Amino acid sequence: MSETRKIAAILVADVVGHSRLAGADEDRTLSRLRGLRSDLIDPAIAAHHGRIVKRTGDGSLIEFRSVVDAVRCAIEVQNGMVERNAGVPEDRRIEFRIGVHLGDVVEEADGDLMGDGVNIAARLESIAEPGGICLSEDAYRQVRDKVKESFADLGQKELKNIARPVQIYAVNTEAARAKETPTAPAAEKSGPPRLSIVVLPFTGADASQDYFVDGVTESLTTDLSRMRGMLVIGRNTAFTYKGKAVDLKQIGRELNVRYVLEGSVQRGGNRMRVNVQLIDTETGNHLWADRFDKPVADLFDMQDEIVARLANTLNTQLVAAEARRSERAPNPDSIDLYFQGMAWNHKGFRPEFLAQAREFFERALALDPGNLDALVGSAAVDTVVAVSYLVDDRSARLASAEAALARSLSLAPDHALAHEGIGRVQIYTNRAAQGIAECERALLLDRNVATAHATIGLGKLMAGRPEETEAHVSEALRLSPRDNRAFAWMQFVGAAKLHLGKDAEAIGWLGRSIEANRNHALSQFYLGAVLALLGRTPEARPAVEAGLAMNPTFTISRFRAGVGSDNATYLAQRQRVYDGMRKAGVPEG
Repeated sequence: MSETRKIAAILVADVVGHSRLAGADEDRTLSRLRGLRSDLIDPAIAAHHGRIVKRTGDGSLIEFRSVVDAVRCAIEVQNGMVERNAGVPEDRRIEFRIGVHLGDVVEEADGDLMGDGVNIAARLESIAEPGGICLSEDAYRQVRDKVKESFADLGQKELKNIARPVQIYAVNTEAARAKETPTAPAAEKSGPPRLSIVVLPFTGADASQDYFVDGVTESLTTDLSRMRGMLVIGRNTAFTYKGKAVDLKQIGRELNVRYVLEGSVQRGGNRMRVNVQLIDTETGNHLWADRFDKPVADLFDMQDEIVARLANTLNTQLVAAEARRSERAPNPDSIDLYFQGMAWNHKGFRPEFLAQAREFFERALALDPGNLDALVGSAAVDTVVAVSYLVDDRSARLASAEAALARSLSLAPDHALAHEGIGRVQIYTNRAAQGIAECERALLLDRNVATAHATIGLGKLMAGRPEETEAHVSEALRLSPRDNRAFAWMQFVGAAKLHLGKDAEAIGWLGRSIEANRNHALSQFYLGAVLALLGRTPEARPAVEAGLAMNPTFTISRFRAGVGSDNATYLAQRQRVYDGMRKAGVPEG
């Protein structure tokens, strides 16, 4: 067998206490590991150009093109695990140790790697802290100036079966920082207000486009200021920094804000590109960056669309950033708990995610019954639990959600998300016309509530007008194409196409829904139904099995009982969904 010797960047990862976790609940542990691999680990490896050499039970050996890629992948995974472990009891958390080394390896003909380079990475992994990353000195030299994280020098250590001591460095990840005991508990509360931001004037390469660039900045400032709880520095103050070289940490101190959004606009031929990045003013770390490309048509229409996309994406990113910050708060207050609830709510419609979200919202309301955002959040969870067919007490859950939303609106009549939420409840309780009107009210209050467009599409479906659903959902996706609720919107269209007998289109939309978020059982059941109706039963059964793995109590009987509309057209069209589910193997109940 031929072999090749080469220098390679090697990452070795392992699950802390895997035997204990598997011994306590093997099926659950394996299921969670599979989910982490598909949703977090494998996408991170692919994004950073890694090659999975082999997996051995709970461990992985991965080769990267460069140490920088390896370390960035490790950081992404470990930081992602902080979010996924939020609210999970310590004895049930899945945590990884990771070691990274740059060294000599032997590559076998089948692609396997062997040699000291692999052995050192494995030893580094074994001494890393749970949630930690250890680097050899050779790896550290390559990466120390190329990532924003800092490093701790752990000194030279003797590693088992390694001839010479190895100088070791630990990466200060979010996971590692979250385990540190805070030395100043009050510091978290004494800084800038939560969700406080300044939108710095965007820059442009062409002075003739200044009016457009400034328009994007001003519109974004205005739209962000409409969001509840958002403190946005005014346009006139922000524009005093135009054209100046600025220290973002200093801006944070001067304006007392947690975040800075900066961006640039470039025009090339018939396309316009907008680059944006969100920065934490306390640390100077870049929390999020993205690029938006649009063909140049009507500049002002394009400005509105770019601003809407930015506002929707930025809102999600800011909530995620605040949730991560709140996790480290030694004495979380009601707002801290609200942000953590939202982080769980954004994950998907699995029962365990929704239960965690509701627990955080309830804790937030226990501390502050006047926290209207937590009240709206708890109502959203009740609505999702009811309409995802996770429980039998559907009517009681929807009534509870409606009462909470009505209370919110009595205290804050202009709460756009509460209007959208109560509209959704009305649509699911045979009041489609009222629900659509509430969603339209939400859009009058805040044009960027993209989910209101999608909910109107749902209302049209349940009012017996499924041919109109796609247009409303497409508008929602135009305004917020990467929205964390987009998977549900796509399912609305998939259901509408199934009602219309447009089965090939239904498969396309339902496939997109599942690709966007695999934690949505209803899309799997709908996909199974349409495949079975087309005679593709062998393909339908795995979809049903995936749905039942997430919602094992789902039955056709429960689905039929939760119809939510007495519209004759809707009821007649829904019959073929029942037939398809039955053919696909969904339990009758």
